[in-house]
Amino acid sequence: MAQNYYCLVASLRDYSLDGDAKGFDAREVIDEIAEELSREDGRALRGWMLFHDICNMVNIRSGREGFSTLGNFSREELEAELAHPSMLPRELAEVIELYAEAESGEVDADDQRFERVDISRSFSSQLYAAYYRYCSKSRCRFLREWSEADRNLRNITAALTARAKGLAVADYMVGGGEVVQQLSRSSAADFGLKGEFGYIDALIGALGENDNLLDKEHRMDMIRWSLSDELSTFDYFNIDFLLSYIVRLSLVHRWARLDEERGKAMFRRLVESLGASDRIADAERHFAEE
Repeated sequence: MAQNYYCLVASLRDYSLDGDAKGFDAREVIDEIAEELSREDGRALRGWMLFHDICNMVNIRSGREGFSTLGNFSREELEAELAHPSMLPRELAEVIELYAEAESGEVDADDQRFERVDISRSFSSQLYAAYYRYCSKSRCRFLREWSEADRNLRNITAALTARAKGLAVADYMVGGGEVVQQLSRSSAADFGLKGEFGYIDALIGALGENDNLLDKEHRMDMIRWSLSDELSTFDYFNIDFLLSYIVRLSLVHRWARLDEERGKAMFRRLVESLGASDRIADAERHFAEE
């Protein structure tokens, strides 16, 4: 039976800092939420945070300085994992191991791991693909559905960008499946996917209408915001709602650093969505209708 967090959800409004995103610490909020979760729900949260660990590992391996504070591990821990993985899920560890073996010339062509990892592709693409495979097996519905939605959005974005630059779309896809096949083969403006993904027109507009990179990023993050909200429409006090909240919290965290005014606006929007009495009323109406 799913665990409900009535008091925790009701207290989320208290995380606001004078109604302002300035000085706001998303990691502190996430840590406070984590302390209240059951073991299984805590595992789901760590699964979501793993995405930020991957971003950090890709940066470390590429020699870039950027480091997200929303992951599970410190820079030092991730540097150790990249040398000898011991704490990461098996799906990610085998990617790191195979690339290390390839670089040292110790590759065994008959290794069954090659059924899942294609070392002819970039390290980052295979690490992200492994992450999405890991999430697809989670017992947490939101983590499964969010990771799939996030992968689709990123692949569609990559396909639109590759097409605009005259590049082969298939070379920039992460993972497989019907959507990736459609993106790789279709010549339609919307890849024939508009009926399945209603945000495609908005995404095409975000990528093509102007050269303001911040504006493009903000419009794409608003799509992410809407997707996370939709995936928790009928969740009120459980881990699915909390993860949806944390996704939006991470977007506020990003924009509080990139653009203060947009960060403030997103923060206000997040706080306004958390009225405990409204959520209780919505929950009561929903369960009364079932």
